[in-house]
Amino acid sequence: MPEKNYTSLSNAERLLRYAMVAGVVILISLLYPSNVKFKYEFQKGLSWRYEDLTAPFDFAIKKPNEEIMEDRSRLSREFSPYYRLNPGLADAKIKDFEAAIEQNKTYLLSLPDSVRSSIRQYTDFGTSFLKNIYARGVIKLAPEHQGKGEDFVINVLQGNVSTKRTLPAFFTVDNARQVLADSIARRSKPFPTVLSIALNDAIAPNILYDAEQTEQLREQALSNIATTKGVVRQGELIVKKGNVVTEDVYEKLVSYREKFETDVISQKSSLVVYVGYVLLTGLILGTFMMYVNAYRKEILQHWNYLTFVMLWMVVFSYLTYLVEKTEVLSVYVIPFCIVPVVVRHFFTYRLAFFTHVVVVLIAGFLTAEGYQFIYTQIVAGVVAVLAIADARYWSKFFTSVLFIFLSYSLSLLGLDIIEEGDFMQLDWSIYGWLVLNGTLTLMAFPLIPLMERFFGFTSSISLVELADMNRPLLRELAMKAPGTFQHSLQVGNLAEAAANEIGANPLLVRTGALYHDIGKMLNPEYFVENQSGASPHSDISHLESAAIIISHVTEGERLAKKHRLPKVITRFITTHHGTTKVEYFYKTYLQENPGVEVDPSKFTYPGPKPQTKCETIVMLADSVEATARTLKDPTGKDIDELVDKIINGKIEKGQLSKSNFTFSDLETCRTIFKKMLRSIHHIRLEYPE
Repeated sequence: MPEKNYTSLSNAERLLRYAMVAGVVILISLLYPSNVKFKYEFQKGLSWRYEDLTAPFDFAIKKPNEEIMEDRSRLSREFSPYYRLNPGLADAKIKDFEAAIEQNKTYLLSLPDSVRSSIRQYTDFGTSFLKNIYARGVIKLAPEHQGKGEDFVINVLQGNVSTKRTLPAFFTVDNARQVLADSIARRSKPFPTVLSIALNDAIAPNILYDAEQTEQLREQALSNIATTKGVVRQGELIVKKGNVVTEDVYEKLVSYREKFETDVISQKSSLVVYVGYVLLTGLILGTFMMYVNAYRKEILQHWNYLTFVMLWMVVFSYLTYLVEKTEVLSVYVIPFCIVPVVVRHFFTYRLAFFTHVVVVLIAGFLTAEGYQFIYTQIVAGVVAVLAIADARYWSKFFTSVLFIFLSYSLSLLGLDIIEEGDFMQLDWSIYGWLVLNGTLTLMAFPLIPLMERFFGFTSSISLVELADMNRPLLRELAMKAPGTFQHSLQVGNLAEAAANEIGANPLLVRTGALYHDIGKMLNPEYFVENQSGASPHSDISHLESAAIIISHVTEGERLAKKHRLPKVITRFITTHHGTTKVEYFYKTYLQENPGVEVDPSKFTYPGPKPQTKCETIVMLADSVEATARTLKDPTGKDIDELVDKIINGKIEKGQLSKSNFTFSDLETCRTIFKKMLRSIHHIRLEYPE
């Protein structure tokens, strides 16, 4: 996580940063409409907080969409389909029957006299039967109308005339054939089979479903459904100040707003309105930059930090704009809580929440959801900042996203209950969008390493990987300089304990401590913790010794770049000695060369001095641990005096002059170092005699 430092910016550099912010304001402002905004915010079930509102013009009270949809649904259910009568089918089928008799006349004349003499009667019976059934009507029901009850009504079209009738008024083909069979069975004389077959073949539906006409008339009926239910006249009181916005008042207000937006707003569209949006957006981002300038100056000092923060505002503004333009989607599907989740992993809680608030306020100008949108997003943002877990742990991350989903759901549920006053009237579909929102919020997990690499950050996931003892660089350090490796582990323990107490990043200081001395791998035998015999410094000059000792900083920086360690880790390598001198060789050189002019820079570490709390902790822990190794059977008093001497020495030499350490932080570190060194050196409690 980036920490504060105090590198000063020139006026030109600062101007460029603010020019970038101004560019973001303009880029976002391109999305705003250039028309007047309706000035009243209202919610069903809440009080009207404005002055008494009277109608400035006549307008119709529009039915709510739900009511219109209910009317359409009822009409569709009750709409009677249209069937068309084929008037010429009866005559055609009678002729077919008479033709069948003529065709089979030879056969009929060969039958007994009782049958032969009744041919005319058979013809009259068949003709009369067909006229009767076709006069009543033989219907063929469409598949969607099969199984309808006896009260099912249809419209029968005969030419341009429509008649309503129920299903029992008609024959079906099967009914008509059954009636024919019963009629033949009741006759006293036998009925020739060939004529029975001819009559059955002559039965066909003469009333058929007219799908095209039905659909056309249904659409016409649906289009004629009334969308209004009354009129508010000019000067009529709509709502009094302090009164509750009831269902009726709410419908009037919605109708007034729609009339205002269609008639009045279009007449007042102008560049001035657009300028208003630009001013509001500029005010929001200006306030944000005031916070950054006061508490997070490092964002202004690094282009990648500033770009990272501004990117969220642009991306989510355009997402909101696109979703609002798409009628299919809801704005609640946009995972706004990704912003505080990701920002929190690289910066502080406060900056994460402040960034989220700015994003939501800007998006509020682009959505028609009103104050309830801003309310739910702010509540969810608070939960996201406080509940989000370290991205190293999937299970905790899922739990945090669940809390975010619950905060959204409960917020909207409360607002909906206030508005509707009835659980049955709630719009439950919105919770489906919230489920999708929660799923998309999980995208923050892969976004964290992606943002880390793109913007040069270091996340906790990367720090855990770097602190793995099996990393090639750490294994090489353990093999080539085992004493230095053990020293680094102890420095890591001291620094981590101190970081926990003062609120710094313990994982960062531990990882930085593991790598701070990797430069000693080049000449490990020249460092006391790796020596087991005579010191090689006795064979070279003090200037050469100092150069070798100092080189572990520059060599460490070179190795860090070679192995692509993050810059935040490399800073521990370059700052852990600050700009101090290699005191032993410097003083010895002065003693052995009295009167000789000495260049102090040859005995001085290149620096820079530590600036962040984490860098300062590692510097102090490194010096304290290294010096404590030289003590032989120390007492508790010896350790306390050593810690005080080391820390006071750093202060006197100005090594903490650029650090953001407080006196309270310094005293806390003293206490922690003393306590842990006593434990490391197995110091017993000293009882008074």
